[in-house]
Amino acid sequence: MRIEILAIGRLKDQAEAEIISRYQKRFDQVGRACGLGPLGIKDFPESRYAVAEERKAEEAERLLSAAGRSLVIVLEVAGRTLSSEEFARHLQRLADQGTKSCAFLIGGPDGHGEQVLTAAALKISLGPLTLPHGLARVVLAEQLYRAATILTNHPYHRA
Repeated sequence: MRIEILAIGRLKDQAEAEIISRYQKRFDQVGRACGLGPLGIKDFPESRYAVAEERKAEEAERLLSAAGRSLVIVLEVAGRTLSSEEFARHLQRLADQGTKSCAFLIGGPDGHGEQVLTAAALKISLGPLTLPHGLARVVLAEQLYRAATILTNHPYHRA
């Protein structure tokens, strides 16, 4: 199952970009053994509209257009919190059910537009803390890699 991270906001911090790239490469290597990957990552500029609802609507349109026919999973503060093991099992279930591609959507500073929330097959939260978007991408990329290691019994995950 092909996986994408689609995010609003350009990464400005080179260190974050390097960490994400490292986990992306690791995921691609380990994920093959359990039918996951490759991992694609795309970001989009924030909307320039003056009103938050208009910004969210435009950003939602861009994210959903990029997701295409992929199953949509939205990162949302009010979403479900999953343990790493639950997250791994969920990805495996999707792959086992024949899901061809899955897109994880990260909204802009104003959050997600209603179109994205309606399209979501699942809404997940990385926790109750507010994270900068770059750091949220790092955490998601690491958790995708961790999920692949859990599914392949790789020693990375020792919990």
